[in-house]
Amino acid sequence: MQKILVANRGEIALRVMKTARSMGIKTVAVYSEADRTSPHVTFADEAIFLGPAPSNQSYLNGDLIIAQAKACGVDGIHPGYGFLSENAAFAEAVEAAGITFIGPRPHAISVMGSKLAAKEAVKSYDIPMVPGIDQAITDVALAKEIADQIGYPILIKASAGGGGKGMRVVENPEALASQMNRAISEATSAFGDGSVFIEKYVRSPRHIEIQVLADQHDHVLYLFERECSIQRRHQKVVEEAPSVILTPDLRKRMGQAAVDVARACQYVGAGTGEFLVDANHDFFFLEMNTRLQVEHPVTELITGLDLVEEQIRVARGEPLRMKQEDLQITGHALELRVYAEDPRNNFLPSVGKLEVYRPAQGEGIRVDDGYREGMDIPIFYDPMLAKLITYGKTREAAIQRMIEAIDDYDIEGVANTLSFGRFVCTHPAFVSGNFDTHFVKEHFTTDVLKKDNEQEAKVAALLATHLYSKKHDKLKLPQTGHSEWQQRRF
Repeated sequence: MQKILVANRGEIALRVMKTARSMGIKTVAVYSEADRTSPHVTFADEAIFLGPAPSNQSYLNGDLIIAQAKACGVDGIHPGYGFLSENAAFAEAVEAAGITFIGPRPHAISVMGSKLAAKEAVKSYDIPMVPGIDQAITDVALAKEIADQIGYPILIKASAGGGGKGMRVVENPEALASQMNRAISEATSAFGDGSVFIEKYVRSPRHIEIQVLADQHDHVLYLFERECSIQRRHQKVVEEAPSVILTPDLRKRMGQAAVDVARACQYVGAGTGEFLVDANHDFFFLEMNTRLQVEHPVTELITGLDLVEEQIRVARGEPLRMKQEDLQITGHALELRVYAEDPRNNFLPSVGKLEVYRPAQGEGIRVDDGYREGMDIPIFYDPMLAKLITYGKTREAAIQRMIEAIDDYDIEGVANTLSFGRFVCTHPAFVSGNFDTHFVKEHFTTDVLKKDNEQEAKVAALLATHLYSKKHDKLKLPQTGHSEWQQRRF
């Protein structure tokens, strides 16, 4: 594999290209009108213009990307995450064009792309799953019958989706019809498929995911877990590895379950098994993400592996270079997704120009980003500016380093989630490890950040007054009322 096209943009495109370059592989970037000056474009050995800014005219134009890849003679296409990364038809078209798709086979993407198909595929492996139904429905009356059987509260979920879209918690029968119709409408709008399924809602859950790695020689490994319970609107904001709640035995059992999920769909490459863990530490399989995860850096830091390099090696047909017993957890890592969003205004996206952009630096700090000072934040794509990752020998050290890194990160021109990240890392529930997926709902309000801002403003005002006073004393002119100069002049 001599040349790779990265069918993505921003930080993940740049991150993939850096590993490829370190392996002696040339890279090809693709870009839209909005990304002409983006770092991933200037970093690549070649760059191909795709079209206008909207993703359906650029980054989602799979036929154009494949045609351009063939024209410039690439050996492989890495999809990153998002866009076409979990599109089975795109993966199949890439392979049909004689190009290696750096990811799982189309069959695995297709099976795991449907939550119901995924549950059906893993049935024979006796993997724990949340009680519910194993078929998609759109009938409210049938939904009521099922809900009565499994008991409230229930969770309505879009069969074809993710990211919290088409998902509704229903606490009682009176709310079922309206919430069901909203879920169907949202799923239809987001995924073109309004079918949903119903399962028992797990109270106080932890969201734990297991990284797996599989080659083309029937070797499958698990690379331990990531804790992803700090979420807003069902989307992750802060992730860490390892989780504070997993014992060695639970880690091993969940790891084996993730391996079984991978085997159930003949998985190849890097993938992630997603699980819920309840208050009794019982775990339930949710789904499998058939791509590289946004939060993969925390796994890299605690294992010492480069997951993109492993993806490329697996795609080249190489066997995995390690065995399960070779892997061990060293230290602790945290990741904060730095979004151009306003946490004081319901995390609404913020667009504008990055007047100041100076990422944190230092030992144990990693920043994966795709922006530079002076760039505009477009409205067409996900608002993530960067991933701020910190590492320490202990969880306490990693958290402290994250707090310091947030304080050193300077962004002006757009609202961002750095202040929210600081709130999380200094909150007693997070620091103690006693939290779940309801952390934001239970602990965060915009008033908290406003109070922090007021306190910061007071401190800044006091400091400014103190500095002014010191300078004033130093620069104050001597009393000259009886000086010879004053007498002569007047």
